[in-house]
Amino acid sequence: MSQRTVRINELLRREISDQLHERWRSESVRITVTAVEISPDLRDARIYYAVLGGNEEKAAARRLLERVTKTLRMEVAKRVILKYTPAYRFIEDRGAEGGVALLNRLDEIAAEDAARDARYGNVAASGDDGESARERQKS
Repeated sequence: MSQRTVRINELLRREISDQLHERWRSESVRITVTAVEISPDLRDARIYYAVLGGNEEKAAARRLLERVTKTLRMEVAKRVILKYTPAYRFIEDRGAEGGVALLNRLDEIAAEDAARDARYGNVAASGDDGESARERQKS
């Protein structure tokens, strides 16, 4: 991907997000535009978004984006001057869900480790002194 394409992607991401949150403030509060990928010919743009909430909020976000695509495209075209105004295709970014699931699993593992340490009398490292639990047990 060329440097120009990277800059255009970031510019479009910012502008789409700004316009979405300025014009449709109450309806778009749960929507985050995570990335934009524009085609090399600048005619098509895939816009990835994440929604905070459950299936109901995701469906409402999808309906909003479908309803405002034309207006959003015109407003962004006024601020971002390109040879072509790309057609928008909104794609739900499920990467955020995977990240949340991973963080939840790490929290579960940390809780299990803490319970196991408490049960067997081990003390977890609590400071930044670099001393491991094994080194403390030896002393």
